[in-house]
Amino acid sequence: MSWTRRAWLSGIGIGGVGILAAMAYRTAPRFWHQYFKEMRRPVDPPPLKPDLAAWTDSGLHAAWLGHATLLLKLDGFTILTDPVFSERAGIHLGPVTLGIKRLVAPPLGPEELPKLDLILLSHAHMDHFDIRTLRQLEGRAPVVTARETSDLIRAERYPQVHELGWGEAVRIGPAVVRAVQVNHWGARVRTDTYRGYNGYLVEAGRWRVLFAGDTADTDLFRRLRSRRGIDLAVMPIGAYNPWIRYHCTPEQAWRMANEAGAEFVAPVHHRTFTLSSEPLDEPIERLRAAAGRHEDRIALEHIGQEFRL
Repeated sequence: MSWTRRAWLSGIGIGGVGILAAMAYRTAPRFWHQYFKEMRRPVDPPPLKPDLAAWTDSGLHAAWLGHATLLLKLDGFTILTDPVFSERAGIHLGPVTLGIKRLVAPPLGPEELPKLDLILLSHAHMDHFDIRTLRQLEGRAPVVTARETSDLIRAERYPQVHELGWGEAVRIGPAVVRAVQVNHWGARVRTDTYRGYNGYLVEAGRWRVLFAGDTADTDLFRRLRSRRGIDLAVMPIGAYNPWIRYHCTPEQAWRMANEAGAEFVAPVHHRTFTLSSEPLDEPIERLRAAAGRHEDRIALEHIGQEFRL
């Protein structure tokens, strides 16, 4: 993937708005064209809003809050994945954010979230690891993140921060969180290629959930298959055209979830930001087609939608 694309998705670590703008315009004129075009576009309201008051401390509850942000409750243990509530995902320079603009607003704000037991961060890309949102969540819950990424947050302001590499696990209350290998990359800027990137297998109570984070096609999920099975696999399905080397297609996401032994699939990483060239509704339509007569296994399709087991 080119430097331009990585800057587009992950932000550019340069001090000073003037220097940043000049370099960015020279290297990424398409980004600036989209940036100014998006300034005139309003952010649509979410189609649905989850009714958290109806969530009990028994069972599996899930609500899609946009992009890779999912609110999960597993027998009373509440998890928030890759939280991004900002209007733009990018580099924050005071009140200005240089980055991509949301298409749809999140159905809940940080102040509307319930008590959290875990914040789960897959990797440092700015559409998954939003500093402004994470500052709003300081003190709310322990954090599990990929190796060499905790320096990006004010770790001392959270109850605990755990960095995990592939195959490593940590217990948070009743939950065991294990980092699993995916096919992606973790650098936030051009040079910090040492940063890790994870998917996670979470076991809490009687439930097992796979949060794949961000991944291209791989056979790595076959390693997770066991007799116990996975109740819900949270899989990315968008941003594959033309970034197929770093993001899976809907058909590949469906196959990988099946290889992991998942009963239900929650598709994410679509309909929230314009990251690529495929039409807005294409990822979910292709996922439905891939599911065929098993379409009822698709847990969530709309931002704000809820799923319960």
